[in-house]
Formats: sequence, C-alpha cells, structure tokens
Amino acid sequence: MIFAAYTEPTVRALEQVRNPDTLNWSVVVLIGLVSYIYTLEIQAKRWPVVFAGLGFFCMDIFNETINALVLHFTEVSAIWTTTGGTAYQPLVGLNVEIMFLFSIAGIAFVKALPEDRDARILGMNNRLAMVIGFSIFSVLIELVLHAGGIFHWHYWWWGWPAVPLIVILGYMTFFGIAAYLYDLGDNRRRQFQVLGTVAAVDATLIVVCGLILGWL
Repeated sequence: MIFAAYTEPTVRALEQVRNPDTLNWSVVVLIGLVSYIYTLEIQAKRWPVVFAGLGFFCMDIFNETINALVLHFTEVSAIWTTTGGTAYQPLVGLNVEIMFLFSIAGIAFVKALPEDRDARILGMNNRLAMVIGFSIFSVLIELVLHAGGIFHWHYWWWGWPAVPLIVILGYMTFFGIAAYLYDLGDNRRRQFQVLGTVAAVDATLIVVCGLILGWL
C-alpha cells in the first residue's frame, strides 16, 4: 500500500522493493564474486577475517531493518532510501548491490589494518583512526550517490550537513565490529557469541516484523 504522505523517492523505491521484474543476471555474478572472496579466506583459514566480514554485513542488515521500520511507523519516509536501476531491492534502503558490497567491505577493511594493534595514526590508536577514516570515506560516497539522485535523505538530522551522525551511527558501528571481531584472533567462542547475537537479532526482526507482521 502506498500512502499519499510518502515522499516521491519513497514511492519510487517501493515500486522496486521485492519486485521480481527488476531481477537480472548481475545477481549471479555478484554471488560468484562474494563466494570466491569468502572461499579464499576460508581455504587460508583466516577465520578472523571471515568473522569480520560477516559481522560487518550483519550490522548493516540491522541498520537496514530499522530504517525500513522507520518508514512503516512514520508513513512518510525511511531515514535513507535507494532508487535507480537495481538487480533487486529487498528493502526500501537496501538493494542487492549494496548488500553484496557490504558483505565483503568488512574483509577489505580488516586487511587494511596495521598488524601492530598499538601503532598510532595521527596520535590516535590505529584501530580508531582507521574506523573513523573508512567511515568518513563511506559517507563521502553517499554524498556522491545523493548528488546523483539515486540515494535519498529526508530528515534534517540525517543527511547534509548533519553527516557526523551518519559517520558515527551509519558506519563506525560497522567498521568497529569488524575490527573487534578481527582482533579477537583465535578466540572463536567470543567471535561466535558476538556474531551470533547480532545475527539472531537480525533474524528475529526480519521474521517478526517482516514475515509475520508485514512491516518491512
């Protein structure tokens, strides 16, 4: 159902959400590329890298689910909305291209981390500096997508010029959990606990709010 109060980008996004007519073969290519990257890490038994990648992805799914719920409860707009050509769009602010990007972004990030956890960058702990730096870079990409008319903000407190909130809540949590899981090293029990908790929250929100209540 499309309400009259919906913003114009929201209406366009909802026309794409879970629309099978948008599905195309690029999804198969993306699945292959992501599978290849994870297979390399698993074969090399770089488990901290694998956990970092999955943790990043699960944090994104949490944010995207909350974003979709904002649209449901406001009946105006989600916090962010994606439009434009896509191979598939599961949620109002999440298309399959973003989903597969974020499934490997955590892997790329932790591979860029210095081996020395205590090294400092610009006077800061290198983990904090890298999390901040990668988060700012990610927001810069959002600004470009927004300028291109395929990524939309509606609320004054989330968008230009209020980008610090996006840096902190939109990305630092993603990169932060990736760095944390990676630095746990061989502490497999703790890695499973953290990843399992986030994944369980995601699954609960999707099943209850999506499949049962139809809010997503």
